[in-house]
Amino acid sequence: MRLVKLSVGVAVFVFCASVVMAQNRPLSPRGQASTQVGGSYNSEGQYSGGKWIDIDYGRPILRGRTDMFGEGANYSTKIYAGAPIWRIGADVTTRITTEATLVIDGKTLPAGEYSMFAELTPTEWTLVFSNLGAKQTFREETQNTVWGGYGYTSDLDVLRAPMTVAEHPVSADQLIVTFTDMTQQGGNLTVWFSDQIATIPFEVGR
Repeated sequence: MRLVKLSVGVAVFVFCASVVMAQNRPLSPRGQASTQVGGSYNSEGQYSGGKWIDIDYGRPILRGRTDMFGEGANYSTKIYAGAPIWRIGADVTTRITTEATLVIDGKTLPAGEYSMFAELTPTEWTLVFSNLGAKQTFREETQNTVWGGYGYTSDLDVLRAPMTVAEHPVSADQLIVTFTDMTQQGGNLTVWFSDQIATIPFEVGR
């Protein structure tokens, strides 16, 4: 009898803990996109010499929302949410760390860590890499850091480049940032959310 009561107690505890964890889940879970470039395989199939590129970002979910990007003069106003630029995600500013020097739109992005944003129009997005740091909380007061896109200024921009944007016939319910059509010499950085998909090619620099 005691064993039955103990088992029931454990089951109730686990259930309650699961409910609490579910309630405390972030509305926009963190995500990461990663790739390795510049390496090679030897005769035994072992890969070496590659350099990592990692992107850490919050992944908002539509949850039934439609027309996230809007149209005409209202394009992007909803997704900016009052900021001057889109953080390409949610919550903490999107960050990219690259061990390789990258060439984007003929411009060089040195190896390092940057905040990543996008300025949006219906026909073209501008990808922005910045030396602004990322605040971990909205109330943090650290010089030259931002929460999301709030407080962004172009003073610390390192590189700006145009992305091709198009309406996609399939809607992505959760934001996807990924690398596509990759080779060891480069590929595309792709952003897909709702019915909008934007890409930009890049190459590994020297």
